[in-house]
Amino acid sequence: MNLDIRLPIGFMFGLFGVILTVYGFFSNPQIYERSLGINVNLEWGIALILFAAAMLVLGWRRSPRGRC
Repeated sequence: MNLDIRLPIGFMFGLFGVILTVYGFFSNPQIYERSLGINVNLEWGIALILFAAAMLVLGWRRSPRGRC
């Protein structure tokens, strides 16, 4: 059985990362006063996108090609 969970994980984290990045980019800067002015949503959105990219690359690199 060739079940590779990295592809669905990559897509899921990629979707969440894009949503979080867009929200962080367009949100009101005043809500980040409690976090010392750091846009936490934007930074973690980018981190999730990078993690998703790593999972997708690893999943596609190891995916069985031509197997049933």
